[in-house]
Amino acid sequence: MNSTLKYQASSDDLDLTDSADFVAQPRRRGWKMLASALLAMLAVSNTATANTTEAEESAYEISDFDWLDQTRSRAVPVRLYWPANVQPGASVPLVVFSHGIGGSRKGYSYLGKHWSSHGVASLHVQHVGSDSALWRGNPFAVVERLHDAAQESEAMARASDVSFALDQMLSAATGKMGAAVDPQRIVIAGHSYGANTALLTAGAQVVRDGQVISYRDPRFAAAVIISAPPFYGENNLAAVLGQVSVPTLHVTATDDVIQIPGYRSGADDRLAIYDAVANPTKLLAVFRDGSHSIFTDRSFTGGPSLNAKTKAATADLSLAFLDLVFRGDGAALTQWRSDWQPILAQARGMDTASVTSRQHAVNN
Repeated sequence: MNSTLKYQASSDDLDLTDSADFVAQPRRRGWKMLASALLAMLAVSNTATANTTEAEESAYEISDFDWLDQTRSRAVPVRLYWPANVQPGASVPLVVFSHGIGGSRKGYSYLGKHWSSHGVASLHVQHVGSDSALWRGNPFAVVERLHDAAQESEAMARASDVSFALDQMLSAATGKMGAAVDPQRIVIAGHSYGANTALLTAGAQVVRDGQVISYRDPRFAAAVIISAPPFYGENNLAAVLGQVSVPTLHVTATDDVIQIPGYRSGADDRLAIYDAVANPTKLLAVFRDGSHSIFTDRSFTGGPSLNAKTKAATADLSLAFLDLVFRGDGAALTQWRSDWQPILAQARGMDTASVTSRQHAVNN
């Protein structure tokens, strides 16, 4: 069931965390997750983040757990951002986040901090088959490691990681925190390869040897999809995404592009994912300029000013999306569009009529 890909590194690949000079040579058709491997050099998160104030830090707590899925003999490390001062009996929404290739549970911290400081817990899952370990070891073997991480088997393992982590989160493994999670307000989110993972657990499916392969987890009530690559080898995206029945938020940028010899993946691929999702409750934000890695913790890609604004806008938009989905309240979304219009290139599903109709649907 694995796809076979071969990469040949360019002589200019001196820094694999930034380079996209790889030539992809698919050997056979199938669900290749090719874009995810190509995006690996850009999706990796580092620790260069903006300074966090003492007041912001007091608004959340961070806990790391090192879980083991014994049924798969696979480690599933996670980092949990938990709102501070949760009152007894309170019900806490939860976002489960999946990183891009080369990332870790420490990445996308700006989202975890922002969400938890506004009362939404965030569980960041680390996928050991496609995490930051790819960058360690023999540098001449990094291409082979990326190749292995892009296999279909790893894509499926990542989806299983997410469901297992949610199982653990809702169990006694997290103490009182798990018991406080609102089972009606659980969201899946991800960036790049993690966006594909999020779509799989939200209902995306493929057919292999005449059998439908699905990793849908019905506990997820909504999905935040950031810079989703296409499902390579799948010519009918509508068939792949037609079973995604939860509301979705899609985020990208006009320069969310990878250009290599013989291959290109740009923002149009992200738009194709948005268009193919069948559920009509879906929002799209396309930021001006930016880049693929602007959505990671890297603080300079796209320029320091735009970088900070895009991160802040993405974090705010996701909360406004949750207000709409779970409370039927579109006020924050309307305000968000007004506040961030200067850096928006495109927005869909956010006009007043659309928001009002969704509020009506939720309230009834």
